[in-house]
Amino acid sequence: MPAGDRIKLSAPERGGFWEIAVLFEDADLLVLDKPADLPATGQREAPEAPTLAGLLHAGVRAGKPWSQVRQRGYLAPAHRPDPESSGLFVLAKNRLALAHLAAQFGTPRPQRRHLVLVHGTPMEDEFEVNVPLAPDERNPGRFRLDPRRGKKSLTRFAVVERFRAFTLLHACPHTERPGQIRLHLAARRLRVVGDAWHHGGPLRLSTLKRRYEPKPGTEEKPLIGRPAIHAEQFLLQHPATGAPLTLAAPLPKDFAVGLKYLRRYAA
Repeated sequence: MPAGDRIKLSAPERGGFWEIAVLFEDADLLVLDKPADLPATGQREAPEAPTLAGLLHAGVRAGKPWSQVRQRGYLAPAHRPDPESSGLFVLAKNRLALAHLAAQFGTPRPQRRHLVLVHGTPMEDEFEVNVPLAPDERNPGRFRLDPRRGKKSLTRFAVVERFRAFTLLHACPHTERPGQIRLHLAARRLRVVGDAWHHGGPLRLSTLKRRYEPKPGTEEKPLIGRPAIHAEQFLLQHPATGAPLTLAAPLPKDFAVGLKYLRRYAA
């Protein structure tokens, strides 16, 4: 199935329906455009919630048309994206590919670039956060900053665009810990837009536009109401050939709309 096609998934018991864009596929890899409202893999705090990997496996077992076209049933996540992020999600289509990809993720290679929108404005154009992270005993499934007992964690950041009271960043994690980008930004007193867990409020038009007036009888909806983290580009080594492979995911609608209004009213 060529890139550009879509895989239809549903969780009727949860009222969920998704059309997932295929960004790249060959005999070894399936790369999908993960939506923000569907976690890639299971979460300890919500074990019954549908996940992208779980719905894919259910589709294979049910013999859905998209799985029959592929004529193989093995699909394994090569990494664990932030559950509320959007963008690149890489799956291996055989065990050998999974082993090669697993050896790459969690190290400085592959190069993983995320777009992140934050409240606040860092002083530097480029900076890094090298603060160890450890499991948060009081919040199972989450991590916290722990300089003494945590595991080594490094993220490099670069300013892409500055706005009034907001900044668009590139985030390049060199390790893979749950919530790493959010936690490392919080360590610098920068809150990811829409990240309620770390007190990052949503992006609202009323915050940007003077004399904003909502339509009578309606409640304002945020421009970006979820954590504004988008896995934009990965530079991998192909697991079978070793050749360099560049993967990219387009901006989702909410992120693109949010940036449009920031450029219009907060430049």
